[in-house]
Amino acid sequence: MSGHDLHGQCHCGALQLTLTMSRPPAELPVRICACTFCTRHGGRYTSDAAGTAEIAIADEALLGRYRFGLGLADFLFCRRCGVYVGAYEPGEPGRAVFNINVLDEPGAFVAAPTTMDYDAEDTAARTARRARAWTPARLVVGATRAAGDPGAGA
Repeated sequence: MSGHDLHGQCHCGALQLTLTMSRPPAELPVRICACTFCTRHGGRYTSDAAGTAEIAIADEALLGRYRFGLGLADFLFCRRCGVYVGAYEPGEPGRAVFNINVLDEPGAFVAAPTTMDYDAEDTAARTARRARAWTPARLVVGATRAAGDPGAGA
């Protein structure tokens, strides 16, 4: 796989994303979820089942997790700055979808967004869809990118 490395983080840098995607951002899907949580956060999402991702958490106490609906995934946000970075479904492998708005170059995602409605899915259908579409990912506690990386905020 030729990798396209992407980075992002919450506003304060406590939650950091390192994505290696199989395609450049211009070729990755952009999705908007119609659920009330995603609508209220204004999230735009991408994922790549052929990629990999690491979600680095500087301090476990700063990681907020919220589950709703079928309760299969943790919607991850920073307890310090409040920024929502994406959703993570634990497992082997774990899988995630990412809020494009927290990536260092969100403008690189130029695909027309597709609005999605997942309300009709049951547990089996949702798990199968995520296995096909979400990025294999892992959470790493106590790790962050090097100081001086972009995204520290104004």
